[in-house]
Amino acid sequence: MSKEIKEQPSAENPEELLDLKVTEPKKWAAGIPAVTAAMVDMMQESGFVRGMDGLFHMNKKGGFDCSSCAWPDPDDDRSPVAEYCENGAKAFAEESTLKKIGAEFFAQNSVSDLAKLNDYEIGKKGRIAEPMYLPKGATHYQPISWDDAFKKIADKLNGLASPDEAAFYTSGRTSNEASFTYQLFVREFGTNNLPDCSNMCHESSGSGLGETIGIGKGTVTLNDFYDSDVIIIMGQNPGTNHPRMLTALQKAKEKGSKIIAVNPLHEAGLMGFRNPQNVKGVLGITAQLADLFLQVKINGDMALLKAIEKLLYAAEVKDPGKVFDQEFIKEHTQGYTEFLHSLAENTVEELAGKCGVPVPQIEQAAEMLKYKNRIIICWAMGITQHQNGVDTIKEIVNLTILKGAIGKPGAGLCPVRGHSNVQGNRTMLIFDKPSEQQLDKLKEVYKFEPPRVHGFDVVESIKAMHEGKLKVFFSMGGNFLSATPDTNFTADAMRKLELTISVSTKLNRTHLVHGEEALILPTLARSDKDVINGEDQLISCENSMGVIQMSKGVLKPVSDHLLSENQIVCKMAKATIGSRSVVDWDKFEKSYDAVRDDIEKVVPGFTDYNKRVRNPGGFYLPNNARDGEFTAKDMGGKVPFTITKLTEHKVADDEFMMMTIRSHDQFNTTIYGLEDRYRGIHNERRVIFMNPKDITKAGFKAGDKVDLLNYHGGIERVAKLFVIVSYNIPQGNTATYYPETNVLVPIDSVAAKSNTPTSKLVIIKIKKHES
Repeated sequence: MSKEIKEQPSAENPEELLDLKVTEPKKWAAGIPAVTAAMVDMMQESGFVRGMDGLFHMNKKGGFDCSSCAWPDPDDDRSPVAEYCENGAKAFAEESTLKKIGAEFFAQNSVSDLAKLNDYEIGKKGRIAEPMYLPKGATHYQPISWDDAFKKIADKLNGLASPDEAAFYTSGRTSNEASFTYQLFVREFGTNNLPDCSNMCHESSGSGLGETIGIGKGTVTLNDFYDSDVIIIMGQNPGTNHPRMLTALQKAKEKGSKIIAVNPLHEAGLMGFRNPQNVKGVLGITAQLADLFLQVKINGDMALLKAIEKLLYAAEVKDPGKVFDQEFIKEHTQGYTEFLHSLAENTVEELAGKCGVPVPQIEQAAEMLKYKNRIIICWAMGITQHQNGVDTIKEIVNLTILKGAIGKPGAGLCPVRGHSNVQGNRTMLIFDKPSEQQLDKLKEVYKFEPPRVHGFDVVESIKAMHEGKLKVFFSMGGNFLSATPDTNFTADAMRKLELTISVSTKLNRTHLVHGEEALILPTLARSDKDVINGEDQLISCENSMGVIQMSKGVLKPVSDHLLSENQIVCKMAKATIGSRSVVDWDKFEKSYDAVRDDIEKVVPGFTDYNKRVRNPGGFYLPNNARDGEFTAKDMGGKVPFTITKLTEHKVADDEFMMMTIRSHDQFNTTIYGLEDRYRGIHNERRVIFMNPKDITKAGFKAGDKVDLLNYHGGIERVAKLFVIVSYNIPQGNTATYYPETNVLVPIDSVAAKSNTPTSKLVIIKIKKHES
């Protein structure tokens, strides 16, 4: 081996496991247990009065937007009781907590001692109450004034040999207003190094959709679900990751839609739903969701889609013009004949073997789709985080345009975004590869020349840190270290930086793996009141379906020393660029309306922004594909059929495919607790789900303690001390929670074109753990 990596900074060689308890997995999601779990978290963190006040306003018109998932709020029938889910309530509890940490806490706790805690323990310490600074060589963070913090940032940035020696990361919680001013500052400073969380999740969706339908977003509205005939859910676990989607699926079913679920695991939220807001749900009566469940192997989705397309083509030959939408194909697509020829490359039986789904079940899926064209296809990380993620999305587009299932009510494409404003970040020009048109518009409005050279995305930023090309790393929210792949490689890279700056609400792992110097800048949470010059400010976000909606915090902040993200950006810009700037940062700092006025000048679709964002429910952004107009570059308004190739995975007899997943008790890298009750895992996270036949074949038994290893690129990566759990998962496949196993995700294993880390397919070996 050319290099050996063994220690994992996110769980440093644990010696003991907690009292793991395994029960039968659930066949339904939500219900009264979800309400109970949410209320327990809220009571522990924020108390009854503060907690209920916040929950009453969350996702309500005139209230604040949930800081977790990006599932849209209903346009006109929001619940009068609770327009949030269990995990949304837990996210609110996390940010509304009354626990806070500041100078005294950091004086009593060294960075090295805090690093010994796991991510769950770190996150439970409380809200950061004041700016903190870690000097070079110091062991403890110490308090620093805001003015001194901004001076240190300015001095370091202005002392760089080039603006490209700094990178500016963005998480999905950042508002439209802060995202816009952030990218504006970064570009006036002189770089396009704007990595963001989208690089690690739906970048493949943006690439695949942008190159086919001409827009890198979904094409449906929430109401389309209720007009649909069939909904296909692929590579997604809505019960845990987007629980409010279950209500939409239930309503769609009641209106006659059928659901096909495609996933390696029988997730509770795919199978059944007990709606805690109706009588049947409260009484424990389960509403069936999936009419057909197709248990694919990891990365078997493309083979499954091709098999369905072959069967549909055979039906079209027998019944011309009744199965495929020939009028749509003729008017709006190109490459149809060549695509049909490509379907002959494999038989249905071969494709069934590759995807792991029996032929009769694939035939059942094709039969459900045969004479339907109001079809919605939803997907998430189970599709995007693969080497062929972009091509799999293009295969989804192939099926969609064969059926003419786009640009009409009840039909279309629905990449389900994770974090609440990750889509809005990109709309606000947070992107390392901006278009010339976007840069030209910035130049026209602000009269400065923005940088034209593309910047670094997440993976490129990590490599640039390693190579000494980056000196400063600024993180606008998020927990960069725990979210990124190849944890030890990333940690080594971050330690080579001269300065790391984190804008955060709570303590996280990234604060503890830092550069020579480090700053923590505490910011307001989504639920906090944001008052400037005596006026309550509102921000806005964009949900998964392109709706811009206002968000206005209602709770008193836990500290008087917090600044909003927008204020932090404006003060940093003034300190760094100063009199050289052509932007009126004072205006932006004092009024978010002023920011929105400028967004209107720069970003298409935001006419009358300040007026429309105050409308109850907000407003929809333009969406050409939703309106039946396709403007993919160089395609002449036609959607191209894409000829994709199946990926062959070389897996030795003693190797397994591993996908990383969330537990039900977490959102992204924020871990709420140690209960994954839907999968029957309690009191522990360091588990590996395995097929019982694989367990026996490998000489193990359920409950054995093992180490997980990856050898990509001749480097040994080790995640130590996991417990084997017997589970219904395809043979040769395994699943583990992240961030605990991000250490195994190779930095050089990425999706073609999108450069997204392949966290859903990691080749591992499993060895007995030696104490």
